[in-house]
Amino acid sequence: MKGFVAALIVPLLYFASSALAQGQDVGSKLPTMTVYKNPSCGCCSKWIEHVEQYGFTVKTYTTKNPDALKDRLDVPANMRSCHVGVIGDYLFEGHVPADLIEKFLAERSNAAGLAVPGMVVGSPGMEGHNPQHYDVVAFTKDGRGSVYASR
Repeated sequence: MKGFVAALIVPLLYFASSALAQGQDVGSKLPTMTVYKNPSCGCCSKWIEHVEQYGFTVKTYTTKNPDALKDRLDVPANMRSCHVGVIGDYLFEGHVPADLIEKFLAERSNAAGLAVPGMVVGSPGMEGHNPQHYDVVAFTKDGRGSVYASR
């Protein structure tokens, strides 16, 4: 019986420590994110890896005309970057850190989403020499924004 209990406990402990190391609550299930990106964009793929490693499931679609898609999704022009993630009614534009996406979703904000406008070196998927500090902006569909977090 002791061997049977140990066989059950060891995998559970591994799962719990893995989830905690990624910043997740044990037992929490992160939602699936749909990401639209340009087919040739390498930094988009790196950001997708970042959110997947954190625990999100990602469905990826490529589009040769991301601005037309972002127009349909009502992503404000001043918030745009290279890709957009969608979870329910929320939008995540650019290189938004996965932990802030999880926090934002838990808050059930009235904002349309979060954005890291532009292509900021040092943001997830844009790692490189001379990382810059950047703001993650909570935005409304009419283009108003406020700093949600600074990194």
